[in-house]
Amino acid sequence: MNDTKTPVIEIRGLHKAYGQLEVLKGVSLSAHKGDVVSLIGSSGSGKSTLLRCCNLLEDSQQGEILFDGEPIKWRGQGHSRHPADKEQLIKVRTNLSMVFQQFNLWAHMTILQNVMEAPLTVLKRDRDQVEASARAYLEKVGIGDKCDVYPAQLSGGQQQRAAIARALAMEPQALLFDEPTSALDPELEQEVVKVIKDLAKEGRTMLLVTHDMRLAADVSDHVIFLHLGLIEEEGPPAELFRNPKTERLKQFLSATVSE
Repeated sequence: MNDTKTPVIEIRGLHKAYGQLEVLKGVSLSAHKGDVVSLIGSSGSGKSTLLRCCNLLEDSQQGEILFDGEPIKWRGQGHSRHPADKEQLIKVRTNLSMVFQQFNLWAHMTILQNVMEAPLTVLKRDRDQVEASARAYLEKVGIGDKCDVYPAQLSGGQQQRAAIARALAMEPQALLFDEPTSALDPELEQEVVKVIKDLAKEGRTMLLVTHDMRLAADVSDHVIFLHLGLIEEEGPPAELFRNPKTERLKQFLSATVSE
């Protein structure tokens, strides 16, 4: 089990390329239990790719990924490198629940069925217990009355909250958010921001890719600014946002403020 000294997620010198295009050029980060780490940066800086490499949705070519102090086992090298241990892969994916930008809910299932699906099929949990906890998580994100409706009948904000409930239902050690509010209009965005803030207050471990600087400032223990596949600057949010040291970060922050 995780102790406070061992990071839930640790990445050391990660490199990721698509063919000749190098997206990550040696990135390192760690998130301990209860940490909220936000990744900010322009489009194409490697934020979402880094998140997808974390839970092994993408293969990286070089560098180490450790989950709970246990290094991922690899076979092959470079572009042929893949996770070597299928059981380890499943363990990592079930313990790092991802919330995507585009909700990714099953259109043919009710909201309740969406939230129950993975605990039933992947974790093989008892149906009655899974249903009780799924209803509780939907209540927690403020849509307990929407159990029996289908995704198409919900607003974008409600769909994203259902996606968060689905991630929570796996009872993961950490939550990974990939631009969770960028597909939403500002009013609906606030519904989702509130849920994320509440989860941060509960002390959940989270990695958050976001374009919302206010959210990053409010919820993060640590903020990482990525630029062209490298960490340009990182630190506590108060320091990073109030007193950026690099010219790149100053430019980025002034551009986001003026949007």
